Amino acid sequence: MPAFTDFIAIDWSGQAVERPRGLAVAHARSGTGAPELVERGWSRQDIADWLGGLADRGTRALIGLDLSPAFPLADAGAYFPGWALSPPDGPALWQLVEQLSAEDPHLAATSFVDHPEARRHFRRMGDCGDLFPPGRGRFRVCEHGQAAMRLSPYSCFNLVGASQVGKSSLTGMRVLHRLRGRVPIWPFDPLPGDGPVLVEIYTALAARAAGMRKGISKIRDAATLDEMLAALGSRAHAPIARYDDHATDAMLSAAWLRHVAGRPELWAPAGLTPELARTEGWTFGVR
Repeated sequence: MPAFTDFIAIDWSGQAVERPRGLAVAHARSGTGAPELVERGWSRQDIADWLGGLADRGTRALIGLDLSPAFPLADAGAYFPGWALSPPDGPALWQLVEQLSAEDPHLAATSFVDHPEARRHFRRMGDCGDLFPPGRGRFRVCEHGQAAMRLSPYSCFNLVGASQVGKSSLTGMRVLHRLRGRVPIWPFDPLPGDGPVLVEIYTALAARAAGMRKGISKIRDAATLDEMLAALGSRAHAPIARYDDHATDAMLSAAWLRHVAGRPELWAPAGLTPELARTEGWTFGVR
């Protein structure tokens, strides 16, 4: 199994501003020391540059991004059935999102979902596309796995509500496009023998692993954070300026990545086929 020296978790945000409050980065090192919140007033471009720097230095880091790196494909045979530009795999999808959103500031992706063909697949506030199916929308295979673990996945095609993940995923795809060829993202890329690797994470998995009961997945005080960190083999943290969902999710997820990175079954989940690896990806930790 890969041996990592650094464990980084990033709570993402799809907010179309330069420095979203929801962006939070936590960094843990091998051992039992508490994760540290990396306070920088991040922009999405800042994070892309910082991760590229880790690659340049050859840091052996496991980096978790709290976003979906691709849309469902296996259920319908295409990301966007009926659209001639529908890409064949994850990297081509990231390139298309970048191409259609290139003029959007702050690595937003508003222009992509405004495209007359793309918009047909999304549910937006006051505008549900005619190809968004009835109910909760389309799901990736690993998202069905999340549901089987009694988690609560949301369709990436849903852009409505506080728990939607589509906007984060689209802005994240612009960052993944920028990191292509510099930082591998598993399982679209094979697990490298050195340097950093990106994985998709779901912060509720870390909370569940730390013993937080279903229905309560957010930590907003120091004592609860230390209790959850201890359950993942981590020492108590140094006080931070704010105990909001984003900061504590990132810190707990960094400790969780360190706690589970050596488990072989998480790198070879039963449902992950080569086709899914190149098209839909997989959430690290979903069995």
